[in-house]
Amino acid sequence: MLKPTTLAMILAGSRVDELNVLTYYRPKSAVPFGGFGRVIDFSLSNLMNSGIEQVALLSQYRSYSLINHIGTGAAWDMIGRYRHVSVLPPFLGSEETDWYRGPADAIFKNLDYVRYHQPEEILILSGDHIYQMDYQDMIDYHQQKNADLTAAFIKVPMGHAHRFGVATMDDENGSGGGRITGYWEKPENPTSDWASMTIFCFKPEVLYKALAENQKGDSYHFGKDIIPALLAANYRVYGYKFCGYWGYTRTIDEYWQSSMDMLGPNPKIDLEKWVFRTNLDHRKIRDNEPVLLGSNAVVQNSLVYNGCKIGGTVKNSILFPGVHVKKGAVVESSVLFFNNIVGENCRLNKVVSDVNNTYLDGVVAGTKNIAAGPVTVIGWSNTVPSNTVVGEGATVYPSMARGRWPERIDPGEVVK
Repeated sequence: MLKPTTLAMILAGSRVDELNVLTYYRPKSAVPFGGFGRVIDFSLSNLMNSGIEQVALLSQYRSYSLINHIGTGAAWDMIGRYRHVSVLPPFLGSEETDWYRGPADAIFKNLDYVRYHQPEEILILSGDHIYQMDYQDMIDYHQQKNADLTAAFIKVPMGHAHRFGVATMDDENGSGGGRITGYWEKPENPTSDWASMTIFCFKPEVLYKALAENQKGDSYHFGKDIIPALLAANYRVYGYKFCGYWGYTRTIDEYWQSSMDMLGPNPKIDLEKWVFRTNLDHRKIRDNEPVLLGSNAVVQNSLVYNGCKIGGTVKNSILFPGVHVKKGAVVESSVLFFNNIVGENCRLNKVVSDVNNTYLDGVVAGTKNIAAGPVTVIGWSNTVPSNTVVGEGATVYPSMARGRWPERIDPGEVVK
């Protein structure tokens, strides 16, 4: 077996404020997604399917659930002589004594690990996004162009381009990509709709030098700092154009929409076709009993996973393992994480409910307007009292004491 030539570094340790309570106790990469997996699984599955088996995962914010989920890496066949997943949290040493100050700083602080593996290419990617990509195609393009850096880009609506790093490229390769002629990080008035996917392929020596120079400043980001510096120094910086599905999922609305994109006869996100893997031993997913449907149960256009018991109605929803929907209850256009219990005659519309929540009988939560109404979010380990009304777009923080629950939570209200 030949020693691998590509080392992948996954940036997976950040909290995303826009996802509010879903990232209160976990990084975005560890947020449950798809009925039984986590967001990080998409990057790991892509790496597995691309034949990239030397992987390091950089984590900082509340990383317990992420580390527990990754385990040995065996779920993605990343265990063996040249196959592994290493988790690299911040550390104390003779010189590097700070927390990671940004993505570029996180890589810099682990350059000893990188150099030890002597890679020919270094692939740096975010663990926060929903997509399927063969990274080897991008690496091949990088090598063909003899590029110092190749970054992946996807076309987004111009009205959203200000949220991303955007680039202009020449026409050297048409729809495949081109040499980057300009790059701007989250510009107020963007002139390009090609958005960075936070996937970078570097020549090692170029990366080492760029990170060392970056340490002289006070900002440590690839888009804001590294790419502009390389362009200014006339390095060969190329853009690789990606035309598949990409779920940014940075906001609750985006997370909900990407979840809904898994439903229907021809879903935009097809986990089977994407050869998606997750750790089925985490939370003992594989040990759950089969789904139990009661005599009056109705399930339409939904993903309902093992361990669920349905006595009521479930429409256009995703139910993680262990969810119980009792008789008379209606769950519609919602995402219920592990071990939710929905009591009799409850109604949940466009709700994202974190793990271990219980809705006592008669609770009404969410919007009446599925198409236009905002998402209601309930943080984990809550017991919602009987007949409570939770308005559309409301947010409830984790582990609310029972005595603190009001009878009604207004639309858009945040309850802590």
